[in-house]
Amino acid sequence: SQSGGGGVGQSPPHNCQPPEDKTVGPGALTPLSRPNGTTSSREQLVVTAEMGCYCFDVLYCHLHGFPQPRLPRFTNDPYPLFVTWKAGRDKRLRGCIGTFSAMNLHSGLREYTLTSALKDSRFPPLTREELPKLSCSVSLLTNFEDVGDFLDWEVGVHGIRIEFLNEKGVKRTATYLPEVAKEQDWDQIQTIDSLLRKGGFKAPITNEFRKSIKLTR
Repeated sequence: SQSGGGGVGQSPPHNCQPPEDKTVGPGALTPLSRPNGTTSSREQLVVTAEMGCYCFDVLYCHLHGFPQPRLPRFTNDPYPLFVTWKAGRDKRLRGCIGTFSAMNLHSGLREYTLTSALKDSRFPPLTREELPKLSCSVSLLTNFEDVGDFLDWEVGVHGIRIEFLNEKGVKRTATYLPEVAKEQDWDQIQTIDSLLRKGGFKAPITNEFRKSIKLTR
């Protein structure tokens, strides 16, 4: 899934889904359409099924103590990226972490395959026994735009990253990939409020506070 997403700087890893999310997977092999239903002729699909297979190979080798798999054939161009693991028929979330810093895909996918599988603080690490029940999604983030209005994005089209000051005046960030709001059937306000809670904001959420958010789509 290529996610429609202003400037990409050095950022810590981000979780990308709500922990209670049951249906987080994007359609992995088609580029997102633009709001008018077309895809830019300049926007070439980069994600391939092999990327998901490579993530499985990396995780399998790690869990069984084997050497890491050989380098894959797909492009090694740098992109910000996320890796999502889901389990079972209900596709319940088991791990999702990524970075807004562009990384070469071979090393980036290898790193975040294991980070999302083993170090997502919302879940216990994935185990060998879970491997047959897992599915994997790879998201590459593109077209970052800083917007002045917290409602200047479209559900199902844009992923969003918000930056805000919590009730103690500490800067916090939180992120959802494009598919989350659509799968949860949230509108823009519900998505923003969920993201604020995910980022640790505990005070009542007012529209004035929402207007203070810095949003990148």
